Amino acid sequence: MGNFERPNVFFSRCLGFEGCRYNGQMITNSFIESLKPYVNAIDACPETSIGLSTPRDSIRIVYDKDQLKLYQPKTGKEFTREMSDFAKSYLENLKNIDGFVLKSASPSCSHKNVKIYNGTSGVTRNSRGSGFFGGKVVELFPHAAIEDEGRLHNYRIRDHFLGKLFVNADFRRVKESNSLSELVRFHNKNKLLIMANSQKYLKILGKLILNNEDKPIEVILEEYEKNLKLAFKKVSRYTNNINVLMYALGYFSDNITKGETELILDSLEKYREGKLTVNTPMLLIKSYAVRFNINYLLEQTYFNPYPEELISLEDSGKVNDLHL
Repeated sequence: MGNFERPNVFFSRCLGFEGCRYNGQMITNSFIESLKPYVNAIDACPETSIGLSTPRDSIRIVYDKDQLKLYQPKTGKEFTREMSDFAKSYLENLKNIDGFVLKSASPSCSHKNVKIYNGTSGVTRNSRGSGFFGGKVVELFPHAAIEDEGRLHNYRIRDHFLGKLFVNADFRRVKESNSLSELVRFHNKNKLLIMANSQKYLKILGKLILNNEDKPIEVILEEYEKNLKLAFKKVSRYTNNINVLMYALGYFSDNITKGETELILDSLEKYREGKLTVNTPMLLIKSYAVRFNINYLLEQTYFNPYPEELISLEDSGKVNDLHL
């Protein structure tokens, strides 16, 4: 499994842990099953945790009397207070968490794009938003790796989620060490990965580890963590990846033939056009780093941000055209 720190990950319980959905079913997801051996899994079902049975009548979010409510149409019962109280209590006691995989479209678990109905008697959808539990996850853990399981079918989202998840876990280890030398080591091996997400924050983080103001290590770690997580807030643009790979190409471009250079540039152009994933030009660059024994590149997590067993090129849509 390599030398990766094991992330602590919360899962909605219905995602392969127990048949606790409203219809008594369990969702089997191949990605989640492949992820489980590499993480410390924590699971819960917010709906059964507030006393709802399995199976049960479905619930929905409604906008009624100027407020959002968790409502069960068939029985006319409301579970807003119970779910809000559970989410607050459970999540405030959840420590050292690196990421969340939540049930998509769930009025309790999902963190985005949940149907919100107009009134308790209406059948028309008024808008979309967060589930009651999922919304609290985003509020209390804004910089964790958070995704609904349905979105993880997309290659770019899945790749970003995994990269962020394992970076979070590794930085948690650095924080526990309380060591500037460990922080410097972490920064140096993650430079290209951070660059692929944000050149702006790479510069900010680089200045922090220089510690020209002689700040206490606790302050440095706190400021570094805040900016690191801001760097990974969004899925990296394909143009950022191209810039990183062109930068890496500069380390050996004088040592390869014109034909070899053209092959790399052609793979980058096909990636730009959405005809290839980033893995193809990345593997080409890495092969030359191995050939010329360029330790700086070989030590970069950019080329191996998470266990290779989790790499899957299956994709529900085009790589570059997804509207996130």
